[in-house]
Amino acid sequence: MPVGTQGSVKAIEQRELVEIGAQIILGNTYHLYLRPGADLIQAGGGLHRFINWTRPILTDSGGYQVFSLNELRDIDEEGVTFKSHLDGSTHVFTAESVVRIQRQLGSDIMMVLDECAPFPCDVEYARRSNVMTLRWAERCKVAAESEGSLYGHSQALFGIVQGSVYPEIRTQGAQALVRLGFDGYAIGGLAVGEPAEVMYHIVDVCESVLPTDKPRYLMGVGTPANLIEAVSRGMDMFDCVLPTRNGRNANLFTRTGNINLRNAKYKADFTAPDPECGCYTCRNFTRAYLRHLVQVKEILGLQLATIHNLSFYLWLMREARGAIIAQRFQAWKSETLQRLNSEIEDGESVIP
Repeated sequence: MPVGTQGSVKAIEQRELVEIGAQIILGNTYHLYLRPGADLIQAGGGLHRFINWTRPILTDSGGYQVFSLNELRDIDEEGVTFKSHLDGSTHVFTAESVVRIQRQLGSDIMMVLDECAPFPCDVEYARRSNVMTLRWAERCKVAAESEGSLYGHSQALFGIVQGSVYPEIRTQGAQALVRLGFDGYAIGGLAVGEPAEVMYHIVDVCESVLPTDKPRYLMGVGTPANLIEAVSRGMDMFDCVLPTRNGRNANLFTRTGNINLRNAKYKADFTAPDPECGCYTCRNFTRAYLRHLVQVKEILGLQLATIHNLSFYLWLMREARGAIIAQRFQAWKSETLQRLNSEIEDGESVIP
């Protein structure tokens, strides 16, 4: 899912998202609640109409953003009291209010309020945090069942497994969420600083508990290699800012590794950014031109790089899906990881 935190995927417009094959995008309750406000979006007919996006939208509950505020928030059983990063005003998110806000937004998939425990944290903190997250999840489910959609379409509700890097807590949390019964299940609190091997182990632990007939969503992950490894562990859905953020910083993902457009060797490189890619950027422009745009700080450079990176991520997921259907995923995984790790960059000078 391309990340459209504030109702917009950075540096790319909705028409282009459709053209590259994006089926669903992500929005964020915290940011949309603060600006432009859930009431205004509801007055505009809901988030789909407000941003002119007719395909599905998933909204994060805002928990991760709130908990990243650190000194600006207080947590208790009722919910989270926090100060806006914009103007310092005080707000409260409860299990019930985040469901109500997401009803106003009208997303197709809503997420429960959860606490993303910091990494590292001790086992007792992780345990207390997880117990509270589970109580919030139950309250979110009750709230969702008591309030219908405002726009005539169903809104799925996903539970979120937390528990830091502790397998026992993760297992208990996943089992409790399955007993509650959600439309899908997410694994949160990973890719926050722990080693990749630890992340993969926790995914394995959660996967062994979560039902295979419901979507399983690994939140905030990750690199192309992370995605492939997570798919091999049974994950179905992902979101990550890497393709858009890296694009805005002149870094491109390609089928044979990453390239930094600021590298001097691309100044007169008139090949496509990714010769095997069929996206708009690679069909029409060269590495030399994209590097020029980056050097002179033209906005078009950010746009074209973002189009390519999102196209690459969507291509990677289509390829993985096709390999699963063809029953050759393990062979495809090995081949693809080998190509992605071929390391295009060789340490040549980078001209700022």
